[in-house]
Amino acid sequence: MGLKFELQHTDPQSQARAGRITTDHGVIETPIFMPVGTVGSVKGISVDVLKNDIKAQIILGNTYHLYLRPGTDTLEKVGGLHKFNGFDRPMLTDSGGFQVFSLTGLRKMSEEGVKFQSHIDGSRHLFTPERVMDIERSIGADIMMAFDECAPGTSEYRYAKKSTELTHRWLDRCIKRFNETEPKYGYHQSLFPIVQGCTYKDLREMSAEYIASKDAEGNAIGGLAVGEPTEVMYEMIEVVNGILPKDRPRYLMGVGTPANLLEGIALGVDMFDCVMPTRNGRNAMLFTKDGIVNIRNSKWAEDFSPIEADGASEFDRFYSKAYLHHLFKAKEFLALEIASVHNLAFYLWLVGEARKHIIAGDFRDWKEIMVKRVMQRL
Repeated sequence: MGLKFELQHTDPQSQARAGRITTDHGVIETPIFMPVGTVGSVKGISVDVLKNDIKAQIILGNTYHLYLRPGTDTLEKVGGLHKFNGFDRPMLTDSGGFQVFSLTGLRKMSEEGVKFQSHIDGSRHLFTPERVMDIERSIGADIMMAFDECAPGTSEYRYAKKSTELTHRWLDRCIKRFNETEPKYGYHQSLFPIVQGCTYKDLREMSAEYIASKDAEGNAIGGLAVGEPTEVMYEMIEVVNGILPKDRPRYLMGVGTPANLLEGIALGVDMFDCVMPTRNGRNAMLFTKDGIVNIRNSKWAEDFSPIEADGASEFDRFYSKAYLHHLFKAKEFLALEIASVHNLAFYLWLVGEARKHIIAGDFRDWKEIMVKRVMQRL
């Protein structure tokens, strides 16, 4: 059937949008947050909990990690990642570019692609745009990301320009390979290009115009939230979204805090992903409607109230703050699951509430209140 994006509502006082993405594996209501399932699983959380408690509409997988383990042969034998992990809703795979370029000292880049050593066993591999398209076909996600270079946020202008131009040449090769191949499992796959350009306005404009010219089914913004000031990140998002087509979904990669999500939505972003809710949850940080909780603090030791009385997850009402505090102190694995489920459910609740307020026409006023609330320390 293919990917379809329906723009349903826009906020009259901001660029915020409410829409619906339809894929062969189901519908995604935007704005949306995608839990990160790097190796085919969201760390410590079962598919049943993902679907029924967190209410995830789409999750993310990582091409680099899935290529190394379990490998494309295994995934092809079972019929793709949906069959392998049992998640029968939409999935997206990133290209592995960010992971490859993070392997400082273990990779060598050229026009052809990137040679790298596995972080698992030191074996040597080559990622080219063509190879990455083949790997993502084998994984079988509904949305495939183009292979790009994610240049460091502190890159000098000359390097950033060369990197952005290389990303564009690689994109052309990705598109060619994508068009030469077919999905392996009988359903449609979409290819999203990625806008780069570091923190340079003219490079971001150049990249956004190049990506927009490809008429893809959706587009992504990469290379942000990598150390630049938050205000600069928002400026780059605004610049890019002023150019990307309004009738296609926009995906901001790797972002971020609850406040980042709300400000990104206000700037016209539709899709987000980030490891923050699960990673911070495993380190005893809870995001709530009223602010941030460090559940290890002794102030919670005898607080027998629910984690969040009107929380988004059943876990929130079933377990107390004191009990979760105890589990972290006792280093019980259950603590990591409860905190991760809570944070993901909260993120999904937050973007769901944003959608409701966009439709109601009062998003901007609600957002201004919520940004202050969700980022205060309790």
